[in-house]
Amino acid sequence: MGHKSKEDYFRAIYERYHGSSLDEKSAILDEFCRICHYNRKYAIRKLGGRPSTKPGKQLRRKRAYHYSYRALSIIQEVWKTTGYSCGVRLKAAIKAWLPWIRKKHILSKDTECEILSISARQIDRRLKGKKSALKKHLYGRTRPGSILKHQIPIKTDNWDVKVPGYSEIDTVSHCGSNGEGHFAYTVNETDILTQWTEPRAVLGKAEKSVVDALDGAASSLPYERLGLDSDNGSEFVNWHMVRYCKSKKIQLFRGRPYKKDDNAYIEQKNFTHVRKLLGWDRYDTQEAVDAINDLYRHEWSWFMNLFMPSMKLSVKERRGSRVIRRYDTPQTPLERVISSGKGDSKKLSEYQKLKTKLDPFELEHIINQKIQKIKKLASKTPHRTHNP
Repeated sequence: MGHKSKEDYFRAIYERYHGSSLDEKSAILDEFCRICHYNRKYAIRKLGGRPSTKPGKQLRRKRAYHYSYRALSIIQEVWKTTGYSCGVRLKAAIKAWLPWIRKKHILSKDTECEILSISARQIDRRLKGKKSALKKHLYGRTRPGSILKHQIPIKTDNWDVKVPGYSEIDTVSHCGSNGEGHFAYTVNETDILTQWTEPRAVLGKAEKSVVDALDGAASSLPYERLGLDSDNGSEFVNWHMVRYCKSKKIQLFRGRPYKKDDNAYIEQKNFTHVRKLLGWDRYDTQEAVDAINDLYRHEWSWFMNLFMPSMKLSVKERRGSRVIRRYDTPQTPLERVISSGKGDSKKLSEYQKLKTKLDPFELEHIINQKIQKIKKLASKTPHRTHNP
């Protein structure tokens, strides 16, 4: 006897059971247990409670799985290529990458329809078993600067920007398990409006080296730099940085000490654009820094800024104990710069032409090859002394 038949029988005798005498109830229970093979105590509780569904209402059945193995395997491959992004971003990437997916895979009309029609939530459900959480703890290596703090104002509120050019900056250490000695840092910069991110590696975090890295990254930005917001590290709170910003007419701000939420955008990009790429190894040679910068300036920047959709928080409201967050439509940083209408038209045109010549799957393959070479340049010893 199927579940639906048992429920139909239960609804049929429910009203009669509640309108019967004790002897009649006992007889109904005997019959109910014999037909449905229920334990008597369970049958008493079931008939004594409320019906699970209203009379006449059909039981809700699970929707049958209708996605083919071929479609799911392609979705999984794109998911890995995008760095294991969430379902919403992955769905946007699948739609944007469709020309390259067609080139890489021979798609039938049915398969293409499947990968385009699958919802973001269904993607998350299908990939749930393959996701693994990496629990890493990142220790910072910066100390608050002790000079010039009165020259650099604290940003006491969030920049509600409508144009690109206002960025957050930070450094990420590549010291391995030992923070002593001379080792590499990544100077990371992300634009608040467009999420355009440009990292650059330096050996040590000398004041002039950090400023030179930021100045070099400016040539890759498709918009004019208008403002920089940093933490209180000495690599940013110094005369070199103040003079550089004044000469370029850039507003310079700093967050409150020990308040990482003041620079939430760059803290996120430190993980997605640096840690997920290079990990926690130690790099302490100029050869390693040059190899990292070669990747940062070319394939990694193109892949993340031209092809990878990102989401931005639009609305956050509290309803009792719940916090409701709503995000905008996923877009690539390049698309966000174009939609703002405030980008450098010449550079945007160059990036658009470059995008038509690139293949995200081929870029991901080259990135993996370069990462393998960079990993071989990691320090094999916990600490190595360098002469200045």
